[in-house]
Amino acid sequence: MQRAMRLLERVAEHEYGAPAKQLARETGLALPTAYHLLRTLVHEGYLRREKGLFFLGEAAERLSSREAQQKRRSTVVDALARWRDAIGVPVYYAMYRDGEIEVMCVSDTPGNPAVEEWADFRETAHAHAIGQCLLSQLDEEARRDHLNRYPVRPVTPYTVRDGNALMKRLESMRRMAPVVERQEYALGTVCAAIPITVGTTAATMAISLPLQQADRLLPAAQRLQDEVGRLLGSLAISISI
Repeated sequence: MQRAMRLLERVAEHEYGAPAKQLARETGLALPTAYHLLRTLVHEGYLRREKGLFFLGEAAERLSSREAQQKRRSTVVDALARWRDAIGVPVYYAMYRDGEIEVMCVSDTPGNPAVEEWADFRETAHAHAIGQCLLSQLDEEARRDHLNRYPVRPVTPYTVRDGNALMKRLESMRRMAPVVERQEYALGTVCAAIPITVGTTAATMAISLPLQQADRLLPAAQRLQDEVGRLLGSLAISISI
């Protein structure tokens, strides 16, 4: 998905089209990989090819319309509800946009309720899996900027103790591994978030469970990550809802 998005972004920069070799060079992709992705994008209607040059297709142009935005939002809402029911957990979708944590969508049920936002999510990124996952996708300068605006502070007895400890934790996180948090934001609750990075935008899908079901957390997070990967790969979901 990330490689396909890079190709789309590059094509959008070339008003008069660009050949596959140039796009491969500009995106740092191997030529066979670029050819394969370009053919797929042409087939899906996101690109069109004329005389060996690639241009944005009708499907890509539609993505910028309001109707497409609504369709993408509906796709995300439907996907979250499907995963919520299949995995049996509340599912959250959040982004880091314009320097802020934004929870875009939450899907839960009375039997599996979402965590109550008792402390502002934007101000407590250090204490919940969503925030830690998003911060882990930023560079050091952006992380420090966020923590200067929203300093680390205790939310529960389990919250990370200070900014330096948080920075070390963020630096040690493996790139695509789920971020796990246990009672750091809400007592009696465990959470996991999976990173979704497209271009320069950081996003995440997350789940939460009662503490007594903590053994379900990692298997559920892995299943969610597999499901998200399949949907992203089909270009059926956009992070820019």
